Amino acid sequence: MPFIGRGGSSPPSDTTEDPSSPGVFLLFQGLSTRARDGVPAGYLGCVGRRGVRAPVGPLGQRGGVDAVRVRLPHDPAGAWPTVRDHLVARYGSAIGAARVDAMFAQGAFVGPDGRPVPADEPYLAGRYLWFHRDLPAEEPVPFPVGVVYRDERILVADKPHFLATTPRGRHVTETAVARLRRDLGLPQLQPAHRLDRLTAGLVLFVVRPGDRGAYQTLFRDRRVRKEYEAVAPYGPGPGLPVTVRSHIVKERGVVAAYEVPDAAPNSESRVGLVERRGELGRYRLVPETGRTHQLRVHMNRLGLPILHDPVYPVVLDGDGPEDFSRPLQLLARVLEFSDPVTGRPMRFESRLRLSSWR
Repeated sequence: MPFIGRGGSSPPSDTTEDPSSPGVFLLFQGLSTRARDGVPAGYLGCVGRRGVRAPVGPLGQRGGVDAVRVRLPHDPAGAWPTVRDHLVARYGSAIGAARVDAMFAQGAFVGPDGRPVPADEPYLAGRYLWFHRDLPAEEPVPFPVGVVYRDERILVADKPHFLATTPRGRHVTETAVARLRRDLGLPQLQPAHRLDRLTAGLVLFVVRPGDRGAYQTLFRDRRVRKEYEAVAPYGPGPGLPVTVRSHIVKERGVVAAYEVPDAAPNSESRVGLVERRGELGRYRLVPETGRTHQLRVHMNRLGLPILHDPVYPVVLDGDGPEDFSRPLQLLARVLEFSDPVTGRPMRFESRLRLSSWR
């Protein structure tokens, strides 16, 4: 069973999102390449060889979204005589072979030199290609992305509810990173971590690719303090503050995460009541680990499901249009760390407020 104990004294030091996740296939960041004698453009003679980086992508962004970068994998069985054969096998089930052929006819697939790759080009493992996907029509999220702080290295944004941090699934251009790239003219901007689409609040972005690793490492090594605020029912439940520990599993393609009884805990959250208004309470949540949906799962475990949560305790039908009048009442309120470049202590507070507690 999940362990629920009295609030501990150890300092909070993690994020609720996986800092190493790049988002999805649409956000490949081009890297500089070092010259290699005898290596033709777009081909790495030693595929997977350490120290060999991908060529810089020749295509600019569209709507703040990077081009897709494809590296042709090994084909020991000779299943793909041509580049077209591989791309049809790779993308045909999603967009159809006819669409792949149309993209070839349009010159949509290009090599490192920006020249179109012909459909009948012989397959060569290690070859790099780039292309722009067809962007889906998206419902605009009617809330702005606020900028809390900006310098030459980082940008701290206030992400609104309903806006994904990075492209994923049907949310591509209506994402925080795409909007900020377009609006601020920062094409190389990348998040150092992610915040769930339905959660509002602080997200740290890195302006220059060379600095991204240092800030991602903060999250990986749990050297970032994050504090959340939530509105949920007020109930007797366990005495607060409490520390909740459990083993959370989030399966790919399944909306809700779940807890595994009697398994070793892989998640920990501290929950405290800040104030009460009638049947509602405002809670301070401090995650010590970063499992997907962790705070939402743990609040539900306590019998205090977060207000307007469409997944916990019951998964609601998500096929209809968004109801922007009922945002999940969860806010990433505080972000605190020592800057890995300057050593300065940094602390940021969200300027957003939960709509149910104004």
